[in-house]
Amino acid sequence: MYATSLQSRFMQSLSQVHYGAAKRILRYLKGTKDYGLLAQARNMLEFIGYTDSDWARSLDDMKSTRGYTLSLGSGIFSCASKKQENVAQSSAETEYMAAAKTASQAIWLRRILADMSEEQTKPTTIYCDKKSAIAMVKNLVQHSRTKHIAIKYHFLREAKANKEIQVNYCPIDEQHADIFTKALPRLKFEELRTMLGISKMSIKEECSN
Repeated sequence: MYATSLQSRFMQSLSQVHYGAAKRILRYLKGTKDYGLLAQARNMLEFIGYTDSDWARSLDDMKSTRGYTLSLGSGIFSCASKKQENVAQSSAETEYMAAAKTASQAIWLRRILADMSEEQTKPTTIYCDKKSAIAMVKNLVQHSRTKHIAIKYHFLREAKANKEIQVNYCPIDEQHADIFTKALPRLKFEELRTMLGISKMSIKEECSN
C-alpha cells in the first residue's frame, strides 16, 4: 500500500522512473495473487490497532507519511498509508498526529461495531513505538512541545479520558504499521506482511475445510 500511495503523488507529472515503479508494483501483484487474508472464527474479538509515522520522508515538502492498521480477531480489516497534511517539527509530533488519526478511525469503527451488536466494552488499544508521543497523550498540561500542534489532534487526549482509546508502547520490531510508512528490505517486508495476517493460501483447500 505504501508503494501505491507514494506513486499516486506523482500522477500529474509522471516520468520514466514512475512508469518503472508502476511496473514493479504490477509484477508484485501478479506474483502474490494467491495471497490473502484468512478470517477465522474466534470467541474473543479483540479490537486493536497499530500506528506509525515516518518523519519528513518527503523531500519535496518535508511532510511525513503516516500509516495505521486496525484488526478485529484474526486479521486486519482497516488500514491506510497517507501523507500527513501538516509539517511536523519533531518525530514525536508526527507520531502524535498519526495516533490521533488512527484513534479517529478506531472510534468510528467502534460505533459501527456497536450497531452490529459487537459493542466494545474495553478501550481500543493502539500501539505506538514512540514513547515521547505516548507521553504527550498522557500529559494533559499544555507546554512548549504541544502548544503549536493543531487543536484537532488533541481530541486524542479526550478519547483516552473517555476510555475509548488507550495508547500503549510496542517495540519497533513489533510495529505492524511500519510497512505502510516506508520502503523496507524484503525480509522485513515479508515478516510484517505475515504479522498482518496475509499469507499464501489455496482457495480449493479453504473451500474444502
